[in-house]
Amino acid sequence: MAENTEASKSLPERVKDKVEGLVAEAKPKKEKPPKQPKAPKEPKPPQAKAPKPAKSEPAAPLDPEAMFKEGWLAAVRKERAADESVVTRFPPEPNGYLHIGHSKAIAINFGFAKFWGGKCNLRYDDTNPEAEEEVYFTAIEDIVRWLGFDPAAITYSSDCFDRLYELAEKLITLDGAYVCHCTDEQLKDQRGGTDVKNKHERYACPHRDRPIEESLTEFRAMRDGKYKPREAFLRMKQDLTDGNPQMWDLVAYRILEKPHHRTGDKWRIYPTYDFTHSLCDSFEGITHSLCTTEFILSRVSYEWLNNKVDVPHKPMQREYGRLNVTGTVLSKRKIKKLVDDKIVDGWDDPRLYTLVALRRRGIPPGAILSFVNELGVTTAKINIQIVRFEQSVRKYLEQTVPRLMVVLDPVPVILDDLPDDHYEEFENAFGPKDVDMGSHKLPFTKTVYIERDDFREVDSKDFFRMAPGKPVGLLKVPYPIIATSFKKDETTGLVTEIHAKFDKPAEGEKVKKPKAYIQWVAKSPEHNSPIPVEARVFGPLFKSDNPDAVEPNFLADLRDDSLKVYPDAVAEVGLKEVRERAPWPEEAGETKTKAGFESVRFQAMRTGYFCLDKDTETGGKIVLNRIVALKEDTGKAA
Repeated sequence: MAENTEASKSLPERVKDKVEGLVAEAKPKKEKPPKQPKAPKEPKPPQAKAPKPAKSEPAAPLDPEAMFKEGWLAAVRKERAADESVVTRFPPEPNGYLHIGHSKAIAINFGFAKFWGGKCNLRYDDTNPEAEEEVYFTAIEDIVRWLGFDPAAITYSSDCFDRLYELAEKLITLDGAYVCHCTDEQLKDQRGGTDVKNKHERYACPHRDRPIEESLTEFRAMRDGKYKPREAFLRMKQDLTDGNPQMWDLVAYRILEKPHHRTGDKWRIYPTYDFTHSLCDSFEGITHSLCTTEFILSRVSYEWLNNKVDVPHKPMQREYGRLNVTGTVLSKRKIKKLVDDKIVDGWDDPRLYTLVALRRRGIPPGAILSFVNELGVTTAKINIQIVRFEQSVRKYLEQTVPRLMVVLDPVPVILDDLPDDHYEEFENAFGPKDVDMGSHKLPFTKTVYIERDDFREVDSKDFFRMAPGKPVGLLKVPYPIIATSFKKDETTGLVTEIHAKFDKPAEGEKVKKPKAYIQWVAKSPEHNSPIPVEARVFGPLFKSDNPDAVEPNFLADLRDDSLKVYPDAVAEVGLKEVRERAPWPEEAGETKTKAGFESVRFQAMRTGYFCLDKDTETGGKIVLNRIVALKEDTGKAA
């Protein structure tokens, strides 16, 4: 019987062993407490049940530093000397907009350094001028600061091109790299071929054993323009017998004939991520190179390169589970397709899950960080449904934003028992009962606007709002009202006007409490009421939890009802003060001096949470985006 040696194992088995070994190494070790002698059982005294907290009582907030104090990150910190200053980095490629998954990386890297009194750099991995654009550099920094983090330094991999080139030459002289002239097909074949079912043994590139001086000459020829793109590569001379694909002579330098945004035409050869990342971490004195588990196999090549060229500072790479959100797409290529085909209104369309889109939709930066903290940090990949994310956002908004009345699809109600010039004011608090956010005055007149869905022409037992002959309450108004008649448009069949009267009790009797209260906005032009607005209500962009699995492609999974626009909505006068006082509350990355339209957030009672959209600035009309629906609205018929 053959021995079960590393060489006798299949490639999948060896890769699996490598991954499992690294994951086991990354997991914090649990120490078993010593066994204690069991104490004799005592009879339990009868206990009274604890009273349930009032519904308005806010839940105890989650410790914002919880994920750094215990679990995976706490264990990672213990792997370095306690007196060593923590230095981390967030290293995005500036070739697209960041998405919700990046919020976890930002929170971990910046938050980990901050918690331990260290520093975190924002480092642009700008080694591919063919894909990079200035707009992405600006957008990435803007999002990092919006989330409340200030980089200790903003660095660029391109700043290190000279040092990287010197180390590439050093690697060649150490017989750790060689110039290869193979085609893409030949490279794949050397790795065992592309046919998964018929893999063959790996074999070395024919240029692997060329003399060191020859590789050095050829590498300089690459630099000086002798070769065109894909005609020559510098490959690292690693270990082809290793079961880890990241040790199969990775490409270190390639030729790209495109000027770089920072170095111009100085270079024709550019280092790859696999060559750049570990060395730049060393240059910057990074202590903890924290990345997602998709790079777990790269840890071996990361350490191999740093050790081979013997950099003076050795960072440690550790991997955590990435954050994915189901029910959407996060691929830059797929989002670009949606943008180019005008299916969505740009990369910041509120139906997307790019961070610029979530910002425009009105999601507060604090809500995103709170969501990441709730999930915690482990080595497990996390797939979160959109509804879970929205629940977290809703919980955050519930105690932090003011409340207003907004009517999306208004229909006028005329109170016939009031004089035409009737005017009075009601005091209305901005916050819920347990949160003091101040108050404002609501005008009340003979004509008020209510939501079209709050009126039915024919009553039914399961409907508790307005119907002919049925009393219903108006929020803040002391007496219920009863609809007496209504008018309809002959063409559309829609109700255009409702007449009503107060349901006042007889003298000496108490006011009968109605079964439901509805919101309203008064018609009072002299008091600038109502405020006309356009309201945009966003729903899921896709039908399924996994659009990528839909045939023939993700575009077949698009919904037709992902956006509903209410062009004639109206808001109460309190919106003016909410706008002046925004943001509620003021956060580290969203102060009054830095806040945009999206920071004007509020709860539209019975409708959802809303914010101002940037189109308010250009369209001449206030435009609202719904952030999330109210929990109470889900599935309710009345």
